[in-house]
Amino acid sequence: MRAIALAAKISPQTIRVICLEYDGVMNFFARFATAAILGAAVVAFSQAQTASSVWDGVYTADQAKRGADIYAKSCATCHGDELEGGGQAPPLTGSEFTSTWNNQTVDDIFEIVKGTMPADKPGSLTRAQNADLLAFVFQKNQFPAGKTDLPEDAAALKKIKIEEKK
Repeated sequence: MRAIALAAKISPQTIRVICLEYDGVMNFFARFATAAILGAAVVAFSQAQTASSVWDGVYTADQAKRGADIYAKSCATCHGDELEGGGQAPPLTGSEFTSTWNNQTVDDIFEIVKGTMPADKPGSLTRAQNADLLAFVFQKNQFPAGKTDLPEDAAALKKIKIEEKK
């Protein structure tokens, strides 16, 4: 009853002002929500566009050649001439390699190689040499070459997934 009595005391002009204010506030929130949804969609789309896979040609054939030379000098003694592994050194090709690294990023393997290899001089290779070395390993695993070198910076490598199957 009080609400009806109160409403009877409010002028039609006051009611219009209240309605316009309400509409303005609601319009602001609707626009804000729309902007937030669109912003989230743009971020998700850009992340999907920048994320890639080893199947997308993330290294060059020239880079893999440089990596082959590094591998022969620094890795073949333990991992074998054909990257088959031996003793305590795991294989760097085949299903054991790809299943071990499946769904991880290239940065994951890069950081391990950088910090622990070669076994007799851990951390002695430069970031560029490690990138070349991984390009060679990817080539030997039949991942396709592309038009740009595998990057050496962590942020870019974190965006590249290792996928066992395409």
